[in-house]
Amino acid sequence: MRPTQPTRKRLLAGLAVFLFMLAVVACAVALLLAGEPTGGTFADRVVKLIPVVLVASGTACWVLFRLDALYVQATLRMAEQLAAALAHSDLRVGRYQAPELEQLAKTANQLLAQREADRDDVAERFRATQASLEEERSRLSALMADLSQSVVVCNLDGRVLLYNQRAKQELSTGPKGEKTELLGLGRSIYAVLDRAVIGYAIARLQQASAAAGSRHAGRVVGSTDFVTGTATGRLLRAHMSPVLSDAGRRHSEGEATSITGFVLVLDDVTTTSERHTRRDAVIQSLIEGCRGPLGSVRAAAEMLCDFPDMLSEEKDRFMRVIRDEATALSSQFEKAARAFSSDLRERWVLEEISGAEILLATAGGIQEKRGGGRPPLAVKTEHVEKGLWLRVDSFALLQALRYLALRLQDEYRIPEVRLSLTRSGHLAQLDLSWPGTFMNNETAMSWLQDPMNVPGKSASLSVTDVIERCNGDIWFQRERVSHRAFFRTVLPLTAAPGNLPMPMIAATAGERPEFYDFDLFDWSAGSHELDDLPLSELAYTVFDTETTGLQPSQGDEIIQIGATRVVNSRLLRHECFDQLVKPQVRLSPGSIAVHGLTRELLAGQPSIDAVLPRFHAFCADTVLVGHNAAFDLRFMQLQEKRTGVHFEQPVLDTLLLSSVLHPNQATHQLEAIAERMGVPVMGRHTALGDALVTAEIFLKMLPLLAEMGVKTLRQAREASQRSYLARVRY
Repeated sequence: MRPTQPTRKRLLAGLAVFLFMLAVVACAVALLLAGEPTGGTFADRVVKLIPVVLVASGTACWVLFRLDALYVQATLRMAEQLAAALAHSDLRVGRYQAPELEQLAKTANQLLAQREADRDDVAERFRATQASLEEERSRLSALMADLSQSVVVCNLDGRVLLYNQRAKQELSTGPKGEKTELLGLGRSIYAVLDRAVIGYAIARLQQASAAAGSRHAGRVVGSTDFVTGTATGRLLRAHMSPVLSDAGRRHSEGEATSITGFVLVLDDVTTTSERHTRRDAVIQSLIEGCRGPLGSVRAAAEMLCDFPDMLSEEKDRFMRVIRDEATALSSQFEKAARAFSSDLRERWVLEEISGAEILLATAGGIQEKRGGGRPPLAVKTEHVEKGLWLRVDSFALLQALRYLALRLQDEYRIPEVRLSLTRSGHLAQLDLSWPGTFMNNETAMSWLQDPMNVPGKSASLSVTDVIERCNGDIWFQRERVSHRAFFRTVLPLTAAPGNLPMPMIAATAGERPEFYDFDLFDWSAGSHELDDLPLSELAYTVFDTETTGLQPSQGDEIIQIGATRVVNSRLLRHECFDQLVKPQVRLSPGSIAVHGLTRELLAGQPSIDAVLPRFHAFCADTVLVGHNAAFDLRFMQLQEKRTGVHFEQPVLDTLLLSSVLHPNQATHQLEAIAERMGVPVMGRHTALGDALVTAEIFLKMLPLLAEMGVKTLRQAREASQRSYLARVRY
């Protein structure tokens, strides 16, 4: 602020300047007016006055430059030093010649020292808190590592929040032992497991939540079990439990419990299923192979008992029958033992589910909207007997009934179908009926035997296969009196399970250790537009490439792709993509001098056709980040037609963001930005090394962008487009 009265020094400085100028003016006037004894002219006096004026002017200029150096330039230097010291706590403001600025510098250094001490105190407290969290995390890690089951925690959008090493091992191994990078923090579980099966299980949990909320406030939502296959060809039995929000746990009467995510506990039952298959085959072979010999032995024994006085020749003949059939039985047992290791047929792991729930889910599946402008098929439920429990593969059974209903609509224009479930002795009788008897038996049998065509998938299973896996039977039947037809499915009943497990995650504080990546529970693609999400909440794939040259439009190609992932503002160094690529063109000597990759090093590496789809899967559902990303993306875009891979993700460029943050800097090269941000540069001109450096720089930029008011993805993209560097094209 400006002082209300001038200080003593300012008065003295002003008085000195005034006296100096007054003396110069007085000397000039005296020289001009005073005559000389020798009688010099006025011009002579002016000539003698010029040196005086020049000396006075030079002195004034020197004084001005000196004042500028002592106060103006020094003040600007102090501002830059303060900015650097604020970014790097080990820096301090230097010494200054001007006493006023020197005092200001001392005060600034004292404030910086106090700030550093306060930060050290906060850091020490943070380290203590972090140590406690790390201890809890270590306990959780030890517990997770000892589990023989795979555990994956996801939010409702299917994004992975937590997984253990067992899950990483089982879900990232293909049928031939090859490794895939499909599981990772912030990634979608639907890249590994079938979206339809998971969605069906979530719908069951939400349905149970709504039912629990309508009956008993605070009732704990249960869990569900199902069987699914993975993208890598393995068979898993899954136990899904809900993750409840705090608001959901304290909901009022009549409200549904709020589910924010789910926990999957997975068992690889591929081997178990194969073992059960072999066991069933042995049992089946014994039943079929022993029925005949046992009947013969029984008949021969009855004849010997009923006719004890028969002739010895006849008795010997019956004894030979018994001996031969006993030998056949022994042979059958030996054959069954030898065939124990043969895989004769597949067995499906079944789940226990309420019959009424099956009907409700089936009705919902049939009524779903269909493409092509086709109206939804109307469904009515009738004669639903309560208390019936079935042991079936509920998802496969739902798909089979839906397939039959929609085929009726497509081929016979059936406007409505009806579902009923009743008890028939020790079996459950499930009918899918409709008005009209115009379908013949041959057509119905072909429908049951044909592979089901599920939209978007090629299913090899038929309806009969599904029902047989559920240990049931299905047939077509007509009732001419009531003028209706139906597919009747009979399934074995099972007892209602008692003491159903109803686990909860995060029911109360301290029940389970917290994991900091659980902040992703708050993220939902269904309730937010991606552009409006805060930058700190997005998942990123930071990538870089090495190429044969610098002219993508002239035929240069990618020879290396490296990438890492950033989730929840954390760099996940263990989740990396690093792959060399064999090019189809010659490497330029200039590019070899930069990255050091030669044709010999690239020999035997996969082509871009194989690498680019893998990289596309690695960066799925993330925002791409690169340094001069337009250059790298141009190479990938030129391969889209050849590989069929399209990169449609949002892109952020640290080159453009740097020009937004520091518009007055002379260069925005990666090394220069890293030096300004205090990021060490390692592995330069390797794709993964540059990607890691870019990721560190990007994380340093996020708080600086927030201070500028650039907080969302939309704002970051708009700010980047305003940069003059955004006009560069490749």
